Amino acid sequence: MLSKDEVIKRFDPSGPGTEGNIFGLPFSPEHAEVILIPTPWEVTVSYHSGTARGPKAILQASRQVDHFIKDIPDAWKLGVNMLPVSTNMLGESDKLRSWAKEHIARVERGEPVAADDAMLAKINEASENFNIYVKSTAQQYIREGKMVGLVGGDHSTPLGLLRALSEHHNRFGILQFDAHADLRRAYEGFTYSHASIMYNALKIPAVGRIVQVGIRDWCAEEMDVIGRAMGRVVTFFDEDLKARHYKGDTWDRICDDIIHHLPPLVYISFDIDGLDPKLCPNSGTPVPGGLEFQQVIYLLKKLVLARKKIIGFDLTEVAPGEDDDWDANVGARLLYQLCHWMGVSHGKLALK
Repeated sequence: MLSKDEVIKRFDPSGPGTEGNIFGLPFSPEHAEVILIPTPWEVTVSYHSGTARGPKAILQASRQVDHFIKDIPDAWKLGVNMLPVSTNMLGESDKLRSWAKEHIARVERGEPVAADDAMLAKINEASENFNIYVKSTAQQYIREGKMVGLVGGDHSTPLGLLRALSEHHNRFGILQFDAHADLRRAYEGFTYSHASIMYNALKIPAVGRIVQVGIRDWCAEEMDVIGRAMGRVVTFFDEDLKARHYKGDTWDRICDDIIHHLPPLVYISFDIDGLDPKLCPNSGTPVPGGLEFQQVIYLLKKLVLARKKIIGFDLTEVAPGEDDDWDANVGARLLYQLCHWMGVSHGKLALK
């Protein structure tokens, strides 16, 4: 096997790239510093589907991503590898999704659902088995000294990664980019709903704080959770961010406020609907408002310059359109930034 240095010497970052590899990069899991776990899973989505096709769409779009980052000239040399997208997982997701749709239809019709409902129990059990798979896969690479990210799939998918990281870090915070608070308890009866990911994250003792950015769609139950969290959940609502901007405040100063609430170790949970929906129109639950792409990159850069270490991340809810791959193109570029700013935060890459 070639050494990593030899692989780097043989690769032309201005060329067409390596077919089948994320971003066209030449790195195997052995050579990569960042391992991406694809999770084609969308069992509990409650509006539009399609996010289970996100990992494959991002992989295909990623070959169009140029490798140069102005502030990180040698970014591509870090080494990123995405594990194969499992067709078996996708098939299981599709099967369970059909059951979930039947269950949701019953809920929406106002029909009573028994606590021991067999269909619901099977969906919750399968979702927990999925979480166990993600956790064990992540643990394998974390033990090897790799940095790990997850590519969804819906926003329920990173719970296993968060659990894995909690066994390696005593305390960390979550920086959540999202249109939704995702603090509902067992939404529609699903213990592991995409709308419950942060509620479930709060059950992990190592999660010291969740800082939410861009929230603009939430319910009374979630507001109660925020209020009862005693500062463990800090929410920067989109309307408040916009109000500060309209009154003349700068994004730079707002970023400082966001970062101030985060501990030294940070996990980034990025639901792509945190962006303005013009950047992700096919996402499952788009909401007007949201962040611009460069606002996000500016915050990521400031986070790293503030000496916060990114211990992992997820990118979820990217759904390819029927006639275009715009969402996947945006998702692939966001993924490239997340990977390499994480690398900088670990001292694996140098800034210009």
